[in-house]
Parts: sequence; C-alpha cells; structure tokens
Amino acid sequence: MSEEKEIIEIFKESGALLEGHFILRSGLRSTHFFQCAQVCQYLDKVTRLAEILKGKLAHYSATTVVGNAMGGLVIGQEIARQMQLRFLFLEKINDKLELRRNFKFQPNEKVLIIEDVITKGGRVVEAIEKIKEHGGDPVAVGVIVDRSNGETKFEIPHHSLSELNFPTYEPNNLPDFLQKLPAVKPGS
Repeated sequence: MSEEKEIIEIFKESGALLEGHFILRSGLRSTHFFQCAQVCQYLDKVTRLAEILKGKLAHYSATTVVGNAMGGLVIGQEIARQMQLRFLFLEKINDKLELRRNFKFQPNEKVLIIEDVITKGGRVVEAIEKIKEHGGDPVAVGVIVDRSNGETKFEIPHHSLSELNFPTYEPNNLPDFLQKLPAVKPGS
C-alpha cells in the first residue's frame, strides 16, 4: 500500500474524514473535512503518521519543533519525540498565534513547523512570522494533509503526507446541493 493510501486509510479508520457541508478556517466551504483530532485519539496512528512525516524533515538539521495550536500539537510533539528534538507550541490568543509560557528561541535556532491541515496556509505563514519575530529560523513545514493539492507555497520548503484537493467554494457561490445542507464548523 502506498503511503498516501495508508494515510487516507488511517483517516477513514479513525473517523477523521467527514462528509457534509463544512466551513473551513479559511472561510471557504467544502463537502469534505479532515478532523485530525479524531486521528489523535489513537496514538498508534499518530506514531505512524509521525514516522512517515519525519522522514521528509530529517535533513533540515532542526533542533526544535513547533506545533500550531490546536492541530499541530499532538503530531508535532510526536515528531519531536521521534527525532529527539525540543518541542514548543504556538497558541491562539484572540485568534492570533502567540509564543507564550516563557518559551524562547536561541538566535537563529532552526525550527520545524508542524501543522495538521492546510488549505491556504494562513496559520503557517503566521507561525513563520512569529518564530522569526522571536529570533528563531524556520527551516521547513510538515503537514499531514495539504488540501490545496500542493498549490500553497511558503517562503520555506513544506512537505505533506497527503495532497488532496476536494473542491472548495466561496460562501456566496455555493452549488445548489451544498446550499441545502446546514453548514458546520467542526474544528480540527
């Protein structure tokens, strides 16, 4: 089984691939939603996802992993554990990522950013800026699912376990079938 098929199977087995009418963090709407928190209930599945993703990130010589709250916390910590790196997290305060709890970076400390799902990558861009603001050197991004099918780009390299492109829609331009379903924002 290919790694991508294995990853989709992990999402299906854990009930993390949802179908319906969803409001994404980007504001776009979709018929599919990846609720990574469902996967994170099963540490054997988290361990396997981290094993695959760390192979794509090992050559960046990072010393620290940063997970974005909430989606990147569990997978980020597991990647840091497997790679034997320090783990920090950025948390949301008034819907903005912040470095708190007296966490600090050494000047030019090489940092990997871990996120669960990206559509447009807004939180990753925010994380890159926040790490730089605090003296760190973001070197790469690791993502479980890239909903943009590889179209989202950052100023640093990024690697995903799965690149999928379920259609997304602007809220004011929904197809008829989607307009008939109640929109929900389930959280990652």
